[in-house]
Amino acid sequence: MFTDVQRERFHNDGAILIKNVLKDEWIKVLAAGLNTCFNEPDGMSSELVMLDTQMRVDQFPAARSEALRNFIHSSGVADLVAKMIDAPVRFYMDQMFVKPSGEMMPTAWHQDTSYYNVEGSDLIRAWVSPDPVPRGASLEIVRGSHKWNIAYRPLVGRDSKISKKKHQEVLEKARRKGFYERAGKEFSYNNSLLDTSLPEIPDIENNRESFDIIGWDYEPCDVILFHGNLIHGACNETVLTYPRRAHAIMFAGPDVRYLKRLGQVIPDPKALASFKPQTGQYLSDFGDIFPLVS
Repeated sequence: MFTDVQRERFHNDGAILIKNVLKDEWIKVLAAGLNTCFNEPDGMSSELVMLDTQMRVDQFPAARSEALRNFIHSSGVADLVAKMIDAPVRFYMDQMFVKPSGEMMPTAWHQDTSYYNVEGSDLIRAWVSPDPVPRGASLEIVRGSHKWNIAYRPLVGRDSKISKKKHQEVLEKARRKGFYERAGKEFSYNNSLLDTSLPEIPDIENNRESFDIIGWDYEPCDVILFHGNLIHGACNETVLTYPRRAHAIMFAGPDVRYLKRLGQVIPDPKALASFKPQTGQYLSDFGDIFPLVS
């Protein structure tokens, strides 16, 4: 399915756009699942607001959408990941990102791995959308940044050096400037504790010429795969006349292990608590919590 050149590009760049691999029927399944989740928010749904733009983010949408579960297990996306890393893969978690029509809210440069209680070189994200997404509103990556071997500090959370009261004052000050979160009942990006021992991510946006940044024009039949340690974001250079819906699915290869992070942002699946997970355990130790999907 993949040439040696494509595999080399993925492992060197940290990401690849795979053209024309999703069948129309699966694009319809994806759209139906995302639409249902968007129209029926739950406690893991939140909205991020930045001035006149916003983005809806749902954690674990497949847990309440049969359509998204079918997509993850049967659309062939998991097989793409398995063939790219030449190893079986497990489903770790998923997220839904919806940006309304108009000016797109930019997604700040960040790295996924440090938001989760896992580590490993085979943590791979698949990014798909039922909508065409031009380069000016699509994913951007810093080519090769997954090889820097640096876990960067998440962009959200409370600095452990300040009190909860002071943290709320900081959030309120940001709100008055037009930057805030409408948190869900069960999840808020701002409730996590920030691990200040991790370095801050470089100021990429104001120094773009110093980094090797690439991106793509995306069509609904495409799939973007990228490494969990890769620095990525999304720009807002394009005004869209339709919402940009995206499903980001995290897959884990055999070397991915549990790592209890001080600054965990995204919670573990609820069912994992019964296993009392310990740092260093492989995801295969947790039964069907992280099922094999390819």
